[in-house]
Amino acid sequence: MIKIKYGVAILLAVLTVTVSCKKDDEDAPIVIPPHDRGEEATIAQAEIEAFLETHFYNYEEFQADPENFKLKFDTIAGDNASKTPLIEQVTFKEVKDRVDTSVSYKLYYLKVREGEGDRPNFSDFTINTYDGRMMNLELFDSSVIPIRFDLNEIIAGLQTIIPEFKGAKGDPITNPDGSLTFKDYGIGAVFIPSGLGYFQYPPAGDLNAYDQLIFSFELFATELADHDGDGVPSYMEDINGNEYLLDDDTDGTGAANYLDNDDDGDGRLTKFEIEIVNGNVTFPDKNGNGVPDYLDPSI
Repeated sequence: MIKIKYGVAILLAVLTVTVSCKKDDEDAPIVIPPHDRGEEATIAQAEIEAFLETHFYNYEEFQADPENFKLKFDTIAGDNASKTPLIEQVTFKEVKDRVDTSVSYKLYYLKVREGEGDRPNFSDFTINTYDGRMMNLELFDSSVIPIRFDLNEIIAGLQTIIPEFKGAKGDPITNPDGSLTFKDYGIGAVFIPSGLGYFQYPPAGDLNAYDQLIFSFELFATELADHDGDGVPSYMEDINGNEYLLDDDTDGTGAANYLDNDDDGDGRLTKFEIEIVNGNVTFPDKNGNGVPDYLDPSI
């Protein structure tokens, strides 16, 4: 699993790319600026909606045998002319661009089955299988073996939608060959515009800059994340509430709070400025100024 990771880092990379070098008086490289993110959002929505209007998923197979189901897409044509188009089965979330917050997207997703287990937070660890496809349905990345995602390290479009699903119900069944069988797990897909994917920096392989993507997935399990081990679950370190952790840096050190075990930079570790009562994290505010002690450098 290589291509799906590090989408956030790519998304926040310098927004120019050197494509060739030309000898001149200053040996300056030729730089091509990135496309306008608003214009690309409009293009992406049109391409994705056209796909949703002309394709369907194998919903009849799911209805017949949900526990041995593998999500597939196909064109509505010929023998499939009467199939229900995806556009009638998907829903969407309004999502802001993380580079230019004036740009927003309709992020379409398909909920085949929500799942009956635990729901992850946007910053948790999850156990998944997945397929990554281009809009022509060509596969460019996949894992048929369940793998562990850190939702902070995958592209924004997928990170946003996985928490709309739940994992499997109950503990997995161990088979004689050592494999595991999960029951009633989440099954879905998300149709990702380039601005919530790789934009102009696709990973090496078959992808092109500004490609729209389709990720289908199965969600088996979730694990609460505390990346810096400071006692505050990572999802609670989203101080500005935008479900994105890299822009929350209370002490301005360059380390986001979820990776900083002294969030306010006062020299006292965060774990000593919080309290855990009956397994729940609480945040004392000793001076009553409305700022929790672990975010207040004066405490």
